[in-house]
Amino acid sequence: MTEETLSSTHPPLPPTTEDDRYSWLRLLRSKRVGPVTFHRLLAEYGSAQNALDALPEVARSAGIKGYETCPAKAVDEEIKIAKAAKARLLCFFDPAYPELLKSLKDAPPLLWAIGDLSVLDRPMISLVGARNASSLGIRMARSLAASLGEAGYIVVSGMARGIDTAAHQSALKTGTIAVLAGGADVIYPAENAKLAADISETGLLLSEQPMGLAPQARDFPKRNRIIAALSRALVVVEAAAKSGSLITARDALDYGREVLAVPGHPFDARSSGCNRLIRDGATLVRDASDVLEALPPPETVPTAAAAPQDLQQALAALPQPPQRRSLAETHALHQQILGRLGPSPTSETQLIRDLSLPPQDLAPALTDLELRGAIRRDPGGLLSRPCPDEDD
Repeated sequence: MTEETLSSTHPPLPPTTEDDRYSWLRLLRSKRVGPVTFHRLLAEYGSAQNALDALPEVARSAGIKGYETCPAKAVDEEIKIAKAAKARLLCFFDPAYPELLKSLKDAPPLLWAIGDLSVLDRPMISLVGARNASSLGIRMARSLAASLGEAGYIVVSGMARGIDTAAHQSALKTGTIAVLAGGADVIYPAENAKLAADISETGLLLSEQPMGLAPQARDFPKRNRIIAALSRALVVVEAAAKSGSLITARDALDYGREVLAVPGHPFDARSSGCNRLIRDGATLVRDASDVLEALPPPETVPTAAAAPQDLQQALAALPQPPQRRSLAETHALHQQILGRLGPSPTSETQLIRDLSLPPQDLAPALTDLELRGAIRRDPGGLLSRPCPDEDD
């Protein structure tokens, strides 16, 4: 950040009042403020309201004219929709916020939740697979979900047709979490409306997206990273060689989660992804016992309720305020970053190595460039430059 926009060295404050939560929501919904940028702004300015006050000047210093933060009426409308849907807002520092999500660099600052929040305190296993699942795949998903639920696990999936739907249906009695690509009140596919209503009675509908937002293609990889991160393990039942389920599996591996897969016939394209995962080292799953053997007993899995130091740990993990930098130095750093990035996603860690810069020096420059739309943050925290014909 430039010298003119550096404003605070105070640690970020968790939202303790409704006004604070309102400011968090408004900051996150402001243009070009994604999860990573949100956390950086919060760390730099100490509170969401301070960040909101500073954003127009930050944008101006980054070369953006006429930048405006999210209007209050948009947040008012989202809150109105949330109240009608009986949705609750979970902030990053809330005790009920999913513990395993906090380890992500792009952890959602806010989540909308509809249903029973107590399921977040229980150990989880994610189960995903093909939309055009085979009869055997559906039977396997149902069997795994029912058995894992009886063993004490909450089954997490993405509400898609096929394997996801079968997993949710079989885990209704024991508890299931559906992570949605759109708003928590927007059910896709529409045929799962009854299933979603049932889940909200005994489990949870969860989303980081604004209430009322219909899912778009770019939102599904974002949803997948949450499915991968919520649980200690991910089980893939059926997946083609190029599928969303394999993207979720890669995310799970990146997050250090256990990845397991159900094998299938070599001639069935729906099993090619699972067979490849097993070839590359994923645990082969014949039934629920294989999954349970790969994990510690449910009662030993840490949950949010068992970690009283979370707030201090989360504060310590957030980035430190950057060093002051002149406009000329900032411009030069921007050009260095843009020169290293292209359409192919690159990890921030690799960029730090390439530029030989401390993370705290690179972070504010990335924030400036994200606000300008000069760089894009892809799922998993990867960075790239948008193609010229892409809409900012």
